[in-house]
Amino acid sequence: MAADLQAKYSKLAQEYSKLRAQNQVLKKAVVDEQANSNSLKEELKQREQCLRKAEQEMDSLNFRNQQLAKRVELLQEELLTSEAKGKKSKNKGDSPSQPSFQTQSVFDEDLQKKIQENERLHIQFYEADELHRQQEAQLRARLQQLEKDAEQHQTVVDNLTSKYMDTIEKLQSEKARLEVKGQTLEREVKECRLRTEECQQQLRKYQTELSSQLKHNSSVIQEKVPFNDTKYNDYNSLNVPPHNRRHQLKARDAAGQAVSFIQDLVSALLNFHSYTEQRVHIYPLDSSIESISPLNQKFSQYLHENAAYVRPLEDGLLQLHQSITEDTVTVLETVSKLQDFSKSFSTYTSFLQKILPYQLKSFEEECEVPLCTASLNSKNRELQNDLKALTAVFEKLQNYISLLALPSVRTDAMPQSSSSAVFTQLAACLHGLHDTTKELSKHYSQKVTLEQELPTVTQKLRTTNECLLSSLASLTNSTGKIATFFSNNLDFFASSAGYGPRGGAGSLNPLQAESMLSNKKKASAYILAVRRTRPETVPYTEALSNRRILTSSTESREGLMQQVQQSQEKIARLEQEKEHWLLEAQLARVRLEKESQRIVELEAQLSAALGGDSVTTTSSQTAFLTPECTDPETEEKTGREVSHSTSVVGMLTTTPTNEIVGDEESREHLIKTHYMTRVADLTTQLQMSDSKAVHFHAECRALAKRLTIAEKSRETLTEEVKQANQNITRLQDELSTTKRSYEDQLSMMSDHLCSMNETLSKQREEIDTLKLGNKGNSKKNKGR
Repeated sequence: MAADLQAKYSKLAQEYSKLRAQNQVLKKAVVDEQANSNSLKEELKQREQCLRKAEQEMDSLNFRNQQLAKRVELLQEELLTSEAKGKKSKNKGDSPSQPSFQTQSVFDEDLQKKIQENERLHIQFYEADELHRQQEAQLRARLQQLEKDAEQHQTVVDNLTSKYMDTIEKLQSEKARLEVKGQTLEREVKECRLRTEECQQQLRKYQTELSSQLKHNSSVIQEKVPFNDTKYNDYNSLNVPPHNRRHQLKARDAAGQAVSFIQDLVSALLNFHSYTEQRVHIYPLDSSIESISPLNQKFSQYLHENAAYVRPLEDGLLQLHQSITEDTVTVLETVSKLQDFSKSFSTYTSFLQKILPYQLKSFEEECEVPLCTASLNSKNRELQNDLKALTAVFEKLQNYISLLALPSVRTDAMPQSSSSAVFTQLAACLHGLHDTTKELSKHYSQKVTLEQELPTVTQKLRTTNECLLSSLASLTNSTGKIATFFSNNLDFFASSAGYGPRGGAGSLNPLQAESMLSNKKKASAYILAVRRTRPETVPYTEALSNRRILTSSTESREGLMQQVQQSQEKIARLEQEKEHWLLEAQLARVRLEKESQRIVELEAQLSAALGGDSVTTTSSQTAFLTPECTDPETEEKTGREVSHSTSVVGMLTTTPTNEIVGDEESREHLIKTHYMTRVADLTTQLQMSDSKAVHFHAECRALAKRLTIAEKSRETLTEEVKQANQNITRLQDELSTTKRSYEDQLSMMSDHLCSMNETLSKQREEIDTLKLGNKGNSKKNKGR
């Protein structure tokens, strides 16, 4: 309950924070809109004032025009009267014309002033008309822009509504899918609970059975076993260690892949050293034109011997792969060929250490060339650092490989717990080798591009540089493959092979491995020898008829028991006699074979003594052997075959020999072999029971592990369901808030557009009225 209240409070807090944020946004939008509306109102007031001023000026201009028109009419009338008076008074003296001329000049000046004033008024009217037209054009352009903005806003609103409708539909479908998934998960959880209950019941049953078997076995061990041979290392070393054939196949496969990768690495290293030697003979001095420096001569001499150090790597790993077969034991203590590979690798590492100073000095000589630029000098320094790093990485690899090869020399040199750490460090070192070769290839390619810009570069040097770059690329590729292969198989290398003495004490030595393999061969041969076909059984119908005969018998039970007892005694006696006569027959057969062999030898001696024809001897031999044995070939076959005899105890197997053995010794030998076979059968049965007990124990452990895994998966699934429900609620809340905010924004935008449309319509009406007024005034002026 408290958790539900906490969830509700947290949900309300989230809603409050969302609404608060939206309120801030809406407040800001309202303030902005109010400021815009105030500015528009102020602008509208200014325009109205301008229009009122223009109207007042128009009215004043019209009034003044009317006054001027009346004044002009009066002046024209006065002018006409004055002209008429002037004509009448022409014949008079100059004295009366003088005042008329003065009045005429006064009228002309007044008329000139009025004309100028009228012209000024016309200019002002024209300017006001032009200003009005410009304002009208600006308002129309702004109206068009606002209409375009309104259309764009409408399209954006439509797109947003369609988009959010699609998101709503998607979320609804997702919600339905999650609900279905939740129901299926609940069903699976119920099924898992039922399975766990069943597994717990089976686990309890197996625990009780195993506890009873453990008590029984512990009592048997305490009573029957004189001592625990796995407790002492000296005795435990005599036990036969187990053999893991799957591990052998995996080890052979991994060794085969490693051989292919090492072959690529060896070819890349050979090419790199060979092309480096060729470059030393070409740059900075060409050996065909002038002699190179003594240091480069020594360096090229060492590089010329690279095959003697690189080839043994491939040969050593190939021998290691050939030594890993299906019938061998492959652990660090028994792989003696790994020591040879370690020696080859250490030899190559010492070779790299030997040539490293010469490589560094060679790069320094290249830097001393007059045409060597600063960029080339820096690249040579980087290559020197890369070669130092490459040699250091090979030294680390040599140390780790020598550590892995040490247990084959001394079994107690490295504990098994440290081998996994060595393999992990070896994998990291291989990745470091790949990174170093990559940097070396990159810097060499940059150096080659800088050298090709030099004017003194030759075609031979360009070809050598290209070959050197290709060898570095193949070296980088091969090291990358080796690092990836080792990382992928790191779990296999670091895991225990399952070999070792019983009880997990100590490590496996080569002598134990050889004894285990020899015992394995003997066991397989023994299993093949004791494998026989099952004897035939009585048919079911015949058994039913015999049972009916027995049940329908009128004899009493006591008589039948007596008859059965008598028949059993008779059978036992007959079996003993049969066994006796079988032994006698075998002895007689052995004597017969000895006599026949002695007769053959005598015949051979006789024939040799007489020196007669071989044909006659063979015929006499066959004639002599005919009474004893009708078919010599069958006699030889039966003499070589194994004779069998059955008794009450079991089956007796005898094998005739050519040695002269007495009857008592042969009989004792047969009895001994018979009881040995019985002991072997009993040991196989005991081993079968032990293996079944181990199998049941392993099944119980596997069921317990599956139970824990099912519990963990159930917990993770419940957590995922909770998270999915929380995500659904969160998305629904966000959708509702966004929908509400967009609806509010749309309503505000629609109100704003309506108000703008009203103001535009008012302004249009005012503009139309002003136009009509101006047209009427212009028509009146024209009419006048």
